[in-house]
Amino acid sequence: MVDYYAAPPAFHPHQAGYDYTQQEEEWDREGLLDPAWEKQQKKTFTAWCNSHLRKAGTSIELIEEDFRNGLKLMLLLEVISGEPLPRPDRGKMRFHKIANIVDGNVKMTLGLIWTIILRFAIQDINVEELSARDGLLLWCQRKTAPYNNVNVQNFHTSWKDGLAFCALIHRHRPDLLDYHQLHKGDPLHNLNLAFDVAEKHLDIPRMLDAEDMVNSHPDEKAVMTYVSCYYHYFSGMRKAETAANRICRVLKVNQENEKMMQEYEHLASDLLAWINRWMPWLANRTTDDNLSKAQKKLDDYRNYRRHEKPPRIEDKGRLETLFNTLQTRLRLSNRPAFLPRDGHLDINNAWKNLEDSEKGFEEWLLSEIMRLERLEHLAEKFRRKCALHEEWSHGKEEALRSQDWKSCGLYKIKALRKRHEAFESDLGAHQDRVEQIALIARELNNLRYPDIGPINARCQVNS
Repeated sequence: MVDYYAAPPAFHPHQAGYDYTQQEEEWDREGLLDPAWEKQQKKTFTAWCNSHLRKAGTSIELIEEDFRNGLKLMLLLEVISGEPLPRPDRGKMRFHKIANIVDGNVKMTLGLIWTIILRFAIQDINVEELSARDGLLLWCQRKTAPYNNVNVQNFHTSWKDGLAFCALIHRHRPDLLDYHQLHKGDPLHNLNLAFDVAEKHLDIPRMLDAEDMVNSHPDEKAVMTYVSCYYHYFSGMRKAETAANRICRVLKVNQENEKMMQEYEHLASDLLAWINRWMPWLANRTTDDNLSKAQKKLDDYRNYRRHEKPPRIEDKGRLETLFNTLQTRLRLSNRPAFLPRDGHLDINNAWKNLEDSEKGFEEWLLSEIMRLERLEHLAEKFRRKCALHEEWSHGKEEALRSQDWKSCGLYKIKALRKRHEAFESDLGAHQDRVEQIALIARELNNLRYPDIGPINARCQVNS
């Protein structure tokens, strides 16, 4: 907890705010304040205190009177520090000592409030590691640099015509006033416009009096206090804009992630449906022992590989990219990992099953075509050998049935005998053909030739 009763730490020249602490000591030695400056400071400091005290439901009217017992001063410190202060014991109230110091002494009261303003409103202003005053001055110079007739060099005369205040407002909220309609020769209008706009739209109370600013030398501490309210408001607005932009970016990222998730789900569902449509076809290992049907099936399979599958390979690649991109984006955003309805492993497993089915289907189909081609070749060979054997047998059968030998002479019988001997010799050769026919028929049976009935019947006739 901050001890506001403890003696303040020693200040050093390199510390932010040193210049103003040193000036405060000089101010204490100067005696009385200039009446015009005293009036400005009382108005400004009272408004500044009330801007904080109203958060606690109270206010002050006479700054030199309302802080005398220390209670509202203690409340002010609690509000601006955000920390409760311990209630002093009766008889040991160190605020009594403060009250004695400020009792009826306007200069000391204003000095005390200025010290509080320095500590809580100005000291923390940090621009390029300059002191608080110089940092605030540099901020004003940068913000008003683009505006005509504005040249901020200090916290008194540079603000007399009101254009610097209007420029600060216009720089951050151009919708609140039209700077280009303002004239340097009308300072009262400019000042009142800035003070009214700040009070109405920026919640910055009117801390300065336009007539005092124009007709006397502006008090530096009063102007600096008022300008610091602009700094804190616009810095807070910038932080709010930054936070809003950050929220917008987060929302945009979330929307993009949602869109990617939906795209993934759609692609995954579509791909799985496509795989499920083709799996039964690839699992169908029947050709009805028909070579034409088998060759048609091979043509269909090659068409599937050339035209059906390539777009799905691209879809699979897009799914991989989407999934990995999503997981990376979610991890970088500290969001839970994406768990799709159709899991990543489900897609991979389904794809692997598809490719395994393709491989098995192609191997089976090529083997089946080779088997059917061999069957057709054997059946054709069987028919050819049977035809030759049947043609030979038919001619020989007629010769064997002939009774020419009964009416032939000796010479003719000898010729018939030689022909018969040649037939018996030829019969041995044709017996090998009969065995080949039987062998082919057995192989056709073993290879499940579909039209095996006529083959077996013909084999039996020729055996």
